[in-house]
Amino acid sequence: MIKTKGAWFSDEHNRILLLRGVNLGGSSKVPLQPDGATHKAAGFFDDRNVSFVGRPFPLEEADEHFARLKAWGVNFLRFLVPWEAIEHAGPGIYDEAYLEYLYQIVKKAGDHGLNLFIDPHMDVWSRFSGGDGAPGWTFDVLGMDIRAIHETGAAFVHQVHGDPFPRMIWITNNHKYAAATMYTLFFAGNDFAPACKVEGQPVQEYLQQHYINAMRQVVSRLKGLPNVIGYDTLNEPAAGYIGFADLTRNFAEIQIGPSPTPWQNFQAASGFPCKINVMTRQLAGTRKVGEEILNPKGVSLFKPGAQCPWRQAGVWQVNEAGQPELLKPGYFTRVNSRTVDFNCDYFKPFVEKFIQAVRAIDPESMIFLETVPNTHSPEYAAGELSNTAYAVHWYDDMVLVLKRFIPWLGYDTLTDTIAFGARKIRKVFAGTLGMVKREALTKMGGLPTLIGEVGIPFDLNDRKAYQSGDFSAQEKALHRDLTALDDNLLSYTLWNYTSDNSNAHGDLWNDEDLSIFSRDQQSDPADINSGGRGLRALLRPYPIKTAGTPLKLEFDLRSAHFVYEFEGDPGIDAPTELYLPSYQYPKGCQVTVSDGSYHMDSAAQRLLYMAGPQKLHRIELKKN
Repeated sequence: MIKTKGAWFSDEHNRILLLRGVNLGGSSKVPLQPDGATHKAAGFFDDRNVSFVGRPFPLEEADEHFARLKAWGVNFLRFLVPWEAIEHAGPGIYDEAYLEYLYQIVKKAGDHGLNLFIDPHMDVWSRFSGGDGAPGWTFDVLGMDIRAIHETGAAFVHQVHGDPFPRMIWITNNHKYAAATMYTLFFAGNDFAPACKVEGQPVQEYLQQHYINAMRQVVSRLKGLPNVIGYDTLNEPAAGYIGFADLTRNFAEIQIGPSPTPWQNFQAASGFPCKINVMTRQLAGTRKVGEEILNPKGVSLFKPGAQCPWRQAGVWQVNEAGQPELLKPGYFTRVNSRTVDFNCDYFKPFVEKFIQAVRAIDPESMIFLETVPNTHSPEYAAGELSNTAYAVHWYDDMVLVLKRFIPWLGYDTLTDTIAFGARKIRKVFAGTLGMVKREALTKMGGLPTLIGEVGIPFDLNDRKAYQSGDFSAQEKALHRDLTALDDNLLSYTLWNYTSDNSNAHGDLWNDEDLSIFSRDQQSDPADINSGGRGLRALLRPYPIKTAGTPLKLEFDLRSAHFVYEFEGDPGIDAPTELYLPSYQYPKGCQVTVSDGSYHMDSAAQRLLYMAGPQKLHRIELKKN
């Protein structure tokens, strides 16, 4: 049993839980049949005839992977379920085979003692706009041709562009036409595209209803499985154009490759070629490296009889000379003379609708709420959200985007801060995550925080580790992140565990390679640790259940010296339970406790501690 308890998660004995887990899995973003790995173009546009059965892995492999995760100290999963996996065949047509597979694989996780929450995963809207999540028909019902998305510059799509795929360029798709338009319509179509209707229904209501109804299929199928704790609202939601003040200016936080302004994207999507800037992102920052013509052939994204919803809304027009003309560059900032706020006006009403739909089926479900990445949290009054956790994401963006680890250099977009030196970096990272945790407590009515995604690319430094076998840079980068989490006593689910990861194609999606496991590193299938990446940093002791309030958690990567301190709760008679990884302590360890007694179960990799009479307790581990 997992419940919320102020800033913490707790169990049936009222012990504080630190949740340590992974996202399962990276390749769940793409179909298994036909093979949807994004470096493969074959069958990509046959969007309605796909199957996600077997994602994250086939049922016959489940015992292997769940047993490995359990041995690695994982006690919680963020389980990816893209909207497309459920409703790819068309509006209201649900894939019953996938829903049955989902039930069986989630039940199997429970057999291994693994709790989880369901993540309706979405990146930059859809596979067809360079990401994953929404079905292809969401474009079709608006008259958009998914075959023209890349050519018109409405997105940068791996399957169409081919290899080599520019490093991390996929994230720029949030600010290109296809994804930005769809997110705007999804969250705020009623205000910004009131004339846009699908099957006689306002586009906002149509899209949200289908998304929520698809998730209701999942809730209905999984209800009653005790290891399903709850549901995420929507992975990494984006505001689209909502609140953007000037359509003639580029609003991308990260500009890589072709970098059109929204207005240039509007024109190109409707068949008007535009000269745009081409940008690069390096250690020194973003700079212009050239110009190119976007959509040089003048192809239209829209099928005959359809047009850009922003042209329909009067944001722009084609003038008498046959040229596009922008009429309202600040259109997305105000409604009825009132300045709009994405979180307050659009995101919160969506969350409320989502929660009501889920809890109408499963009233006990915990909701994991996440917001636009690298922004501050929405505000909720105390008591406004019940049984809810803040599931924000956090990455060391310099390592993530550049795929380089520089021990003395760090950066975080939440604070727009560059830090020099290991001590400063630790302080900045811990401070950033501390701010996230405080916002959940002070601005969101007192919610616990779970960092829903955190991780590092293992293909650092041009994949050198895959030839040398030396993953020390990856271990140091991962340890740096996990130390910042430990400094704040935060729960988290790492991104990610991909069962079919390969050194050549990573997590099979947009050239990302963040999996903590790869068959290509697996030299001995009989060894449960074989195939693991960065295990020296990953497999660290931690307090699973604490009979009191956690105060301090430290782990030294070099020596495996571990310290945990907490304030005891005399009203709890259950023991404090620690994960004691045999990987770190193959010859056992020296245990020092402030008071009380302890018992080690080496087979289960557990240390059980019964506190003594002191108020403050300390547990220390050292290698033998």
